[in-house]
Amino acid sequence: MRHGWTRFFRIASALLLVCLPSQAVLGSSLSPAHVRQESADSHRFDELTLAGLRPGRDVIAKAERLLSKPSGIGDNGISRTWQDPCRHELLSIIADSRGTILEIRVSEVGLASRESCGDSGPNRWATGHGREIGNSCPRALALYGQPNSRGPSTKGGQQLELLYYAFDWAGPDVPQVMEVLCTPDRDGKPGRVVEITLAAPSL
Repeated sequence: MRHGWTRFFRIASALLLVCLPSQAVLGSSLSPAHVRQESADSHRFDELTLAGLRPGRDVIAKAERLLSKPSGIGDNGISRTWQDPCRHELLSIIADSRGTILEIRVSEVGLASRESCGDSGPNRWATGHGREIGNSCPRALALYGQPNSRGPSTKGGQQLELLYYAFDWAGPDVPQVMEVLCTPDRDGKPGRVVEITLAAPSL
């Protein structure tokens, strides 16, 4: 009987040695780059709000309650603008004829010094995940992942880079479209965000 068990363990050990290399080959079929890409995609975020408002859901009346009186009204009443003189930012909102917000945009404007304003507190014109004008572009990429498209753009004669995101992958209740304009990398320094637009998917 002892001789039979010895023979059994020898056969089992031989089979294990044959199987181990094949397991190693299967494990190595996923390259490190592929694993990193899957990990990055699984941790990307969608975006629903900008300046505390959600395009396609919220209305102009809510924007005026949150942001106080606008500094400008145009397009026969369907657009509003607000200014933040301390941060040198401009917020613009476009709505449809019923007052539903279709697009929200925050842009950097002006070149004057900000020192006279002191500490203006948290930026209310940030995205729902806290991204705002002046952030580095790598911070946006780290949060939202690689954009659907990426390419050169210009605004006011300035060469910029446009990151375009469509969040339809996050489910039917989420879809929004976001565009982020960045300055190009320069002298080893990453570009920074100069404009964020969040829009309902119908635009």
